[in-house]
Amino acid sequence: MSSKSHSLYSLQKRIIALLVLVLVIFFALFLRLGIVQLINGGWLQSRATDQWTRSLPIIAERGKILDTNGATLATSQSSYSVYVRSREVDDVSQTAQFLANTLNLKFSSVYEKIINSHVSEVLISLQADKKATLKIFEKNIEGVYLAENNLREYPYGDLLTQVLGFVTVDNIGQAGIENFFNNELCGKPGSSLVQSDLTGVSLENMLDYYISAIAGYDVNLTIDVNLQLIVERALERAIFEQSAKSASCIVMSANSGEILAMSTKPSFDLNNVPRDNIPLLMSTVKNNMVVDVYEPGSTFKIVTVATALETEAAHESDGFYCPGYCIVNGERIKCWRSIGHGSQTLAEGFSNSCNCVFTSLAQRIGLKNFYEYAYKFGYGAKSGIEISGESSGILMKQSSVKTVDLARMGFGQAIAVTPLQHVTAACAAINGGNLYQPYLVKSITDKEGQIIKEFNPILRNKTVSAEVSQTVCQFMENAVSKTGKYIFVPGYEVGGKTGTTQKYAEGKIAQGKYISSFIGIYPASAPEYVLLFMVDEPGSGAYYGSIVASPYAKEILSGLFELYNIKPDDPDTNKLVEQFVMPDFTTMSLTKAVSELAKKKMDYEIDGYGSKIVAQLPAAGAKTYTTDTVVLITN
Repeated sequence: MSSKSHSLYSLQKRIIALLVLVLVIFFALFLRLGIVQLINGGWLQSRATDQWTRSLPIIAERGKILDTNGATLATSQSSYSVYVRSREVDDVSQTAQFLANTLNLKFSSVYEKIINSHVSEVLISLQADKKATLKIFEKNIEGVYLAENNLREYPYGDLLTQVLGFVTVDNIGQAGIENFFNNELCGKPGSSLVQSDLTGVSLENMLDYYISAIAGYDVNLTIDVNLQLIVERALERAIFEQSAKSASCIVMSANSGEILAMSTKPSFDLNNVPRDNIPLLMSTVKNNMVVDVYEPGSTFKIVTVATALETEAAHESDGFYCPGYCIVNGERIKCWRSIGHGSQTLAEGFSNSCNCVFTSLAQRIGLKNFYEYAYKFGYGAKSGIEISGESSGILMKQSSVKTVDLARMGFGQAIAVTPLQHVTAACAAINGGNLYQPYLVKSITDKEGQIIKEFNPILRNKTVSAEVSQTVCQFMENAVSKTGKYIFVPGYEVGGKTGTTQKYAEGKIAQGKYISSFIGIYPASAPEYVLLFMVDEPGSGAYYGSIVASPYAKEILSGLFELYNIKPDDPDTNKLVEQFVMPDFTTMSLTKAVSELAKKKMDYEIDGYGSKIVAQLPAAGAKTYTTDTVVLITN
């Protein structure tokens, strides 16, 4: 090859190499441009916006919480947060002094925040009061800005404390509905953007940008605030009159699972959360009806008798005998009535709340069937209610249950349930056998009232037949109508079951500590409403559910009838109810006292083993009604 040809070839190679190099460079540039535009574009844009703008947050309006009729239970009112842009402040000391005096803050704390050059804006006060905000606005100090915020307000104060819950100072839900539906309630915050230089100083004659906040959704509850007021008044009276540790109540729709009222007292005003007293806050905001467990005692007999009838372990016509105790595997189990109930039918055993009858029923049902139906009724599992921290209750491991344990379960011992579980199970026993999931929220709506999400009854399980359910309803009506039909609340067809449970501490019976309870239904022939009322550790001297809990259940039911304009089932019953002054039974023999009560057709209970009456409830001289229950305490 000639030198000329070689030189030409060498030149061509260089040109090709140069072209390849140019192509590689252009390809690399295009690749980098693609990465910048397509992959890192959003990030780089936000970095640029952050460098050339300064923003103040615009807090979204938190959604309302409303009752079933549209009454406002929780709302928000405008408040303002105070920010400072340090680089725009002319006189740091004077500005810090003014803000400290106006907002009642320490000068040193405000001063240190303002001189912090590492941040563009610094928060001085999150929720300044109206008076301080107005002063700051009128002063119009360079570098001091106000950002609109929302202050949570509860128009009913300490009503529904455990159900509603509360929020932090920056509007984050901490308990109850406020916590469970926080994402729906809180909305989406906006911001106010101001163009600035690299040092953070606002540029003159430049555009400001405003990104609107999106308001949160409203949460509409199943709760009726008017019924809730009736319930909470009764709870407060129960605590005062019974010298009780606490009192709780649930009112539920029997045929849907809707909760119409729910409360535990004592509570606190949601507008004044005791944040400086954490033990008090934690004990009073906790929803005991959902979180805590207890032995249900005799109110569990509703479920036991339903199970016995459904499994045909017992029939209405069966007879039982109670000598005051029964022996199971060599262990003596006492009936609450030490002298016994004698011969009785199944219905009478339920009305008498005879432990011996229900010990027998549990053994007849058998361990396998007993547990199968306990699960069917929802025990041992969470109900799914819209409250965090729900307990699933405690059922002993089936393989560990002894014969004597099963016997005690029959009358509500050796099993631990939540009050919510228990009232839900009671509904399933008397509404035709339908176990519904209890719920507190019926819908979520936007600010225009458009439904975003709607909640409807959820059938979790079938428990017993309609026929068995009707029989249980009749048993419950008989249990509160021993002295006459429609007497519990004069004129109304109410059914019910009382319960008295001893509490435990460190695995042992806590002497003198009881939970007194009552489950009521209305109307007994086709229940629409179910109520559970509980009094924890009554200290008045009485502890039977019939004395301590049922009077307040009567009060709530009477209020419910008036509220919903429900007319008496038998208006003439009122004529049968008499008021009289209690005699002093301690001067009489037990036989004489019982005879006097029988003449008045009054229900009574005997507490003790002897024949001498040493005390009585109500006390001698007290005004009472023939529909009340009298307790004769003997030794």
